[in-house]
Amino acid sequence: MESVENKDGMKNSEGNFRQEIHSKVIRAGKRTYFFDVKSTRNDEYYLTITESKRKYADNGKFHYEKHKIFLYKEDFEKFADSLEEIIGYIRKNQPESASEEVDLEEEVVLDGPAKDYTNVDFEDI
Repeated sequence: MESVENKDGMKNSEGNFRQEIHSKVIRAGKRTYFFDVKSTRNDEYYLTITESKRKYADNGKFHYEKHKIFLYKEDFEKFADSLEEIIGYIRKNQPESASEEVDLEEEVVLDGPAKDYTNVDFEDI
């Protein structure tokens, strides 16, 4: 199989086209999240959210386990509304004792000052 790549767009081995427009990386302990804005052949933007987690084998070698979500523009508003609602619910209803207990392996570490990402405006994507 042959694969052709360039900065403006990529063709995978199946000949499908995707253009990468913008990316944001969030490092969070053992996990890294990638928010990538891509374009279809018809110049329609969509979002991919990828969670990447380093996993170690018994022999000490590691590999990355990845999970990916594709979010298309017709779903942006519902997704953003639901995400904001569910984060608000968690913040309001999280028991005090549970919010103070932090597993050091899962502690979130952001590059730079913490930001509130609950009001993501998908219209700008």
